[in-house]
Amino acid sequence: MEAEPHPLQMQRLQALRSYEILDTDREKDFDDIVELASAICGTAISVVNIIDVDRQWFKAEIGLGARETPLATSICSHAILENKFVEINDTLADPRMRDNPLCTAEPGLRFYAGAQLLTPDGLPLGTLCVLDYQPRSLTPLQRDTLRVLARQVMVQLEMRKALKAAKLLRQEVDHRVKNSLHSLSSYVQIQARAAKSDETRSALSATDNRISAVATLHEQLYLADAGPSVALDQYVGSLCDNLRSGAPENVKMLVSLAPVTTGSRQAVAVGTLINEFVTNSYKHAFPDQKAGTISVTIDTEANGLVRVNCRDDGVGLGHSTNAHSGGLGMQIARVICLELGSDLVFEPAERGVALKVAFAADDTQRY
Repeated sequence: MEAEPHPLQMQRLQALRSYEILDTDREKDFDDIVELASAICGTAISVVNIIDVDRQWFKAEIGLGARETPLATSICSHAILENKFVEINDTLADPRMRDNPLCTAEPGLRFYAGAQLLTPDGLPLGTLCVLDYQPRSLTPLQRDTLRVLARQVMVQLEMRKALKAAKLLRQEVDHRVKNSLHSLSSYVQIQARAAKSDETRSALSATDNRISAVATLHEQLYLADAGPSVALDQYVGSLCDNLRSGAPENVKMLVSLAPVTTGSRQAVAVGTLINEFVTNSYKHAFPDQKAGTISVTIDTEANGLVRVNCRDDGVGLGHSTNAHSGGLGMQIARVICLELGSDLVFEPAERGVALKVAFAADDTQRY
């Protein structure tokens, strides 16, 4: 006897589809549940059974050896029409099962007990059930265990659904953040081109550098999914790749980065500092197509300090009084060092300029 559709069949199927569980691979979390159910109840078979439109599909099973069967022979399709827990001590004594080939065959399924898999709205997706080849009864403890395990199946399904929703939300947020940062950067660049004073252009350029550092960090955090902690070497590596792509043909960039993890706020500060130094070196350190090199190094000390060294072998501070000297660039570097809790060492040399900072890594700061 085939079961009638559930009274709320459309809502039930819509809820079922929302979990995106049908036809997925087997998973240990569900396999463990059916193994435990079978062992505790002492039955040959246990199944996480999902009732679809015209089939019953098994997310996990032990003792059955199949992933789905037609709905016409489904015992669970009857069980979801009844109470939250159904026990059939002898299937051949039940009018609904007397003509079911799964029960009348030899050996046939003679015992069934199932706890419904209920959504938060009370809609049954299927059952966690146990079956055997002889008539029998469960103990109160076995029934309670089956109910508890059925709830654990739903916990797993709800968790996967929530993770999927969180991933989609995160993708949407990422898309909006990237678009916003890109729009902001474009606006700043337009304003910089229209600015009449060098000081205004320098200030807007520094702002754009900060936006670029934040955008690179955002991408790094999204790819790594590491929360507030940042692999500084990977982040700075990505930043330097971007900077290298904009280097003048006469300038080479060397990068050496030791593995280190910092807080995301510190990473933005370091990225902004490096961005500011490199872009100013591009502009001022190598006039008249003078060939040169810019190096960026990050290493760590035994006491936990992180050292950031930026150096160019250009014309040095004597060439300019702007960002490489006491101008806006130096002011920005000093503000960043305050964020890092670090002293700024900005060294003129016979050839070029060296900037050095050292700070204690804090991987608990939040972006």
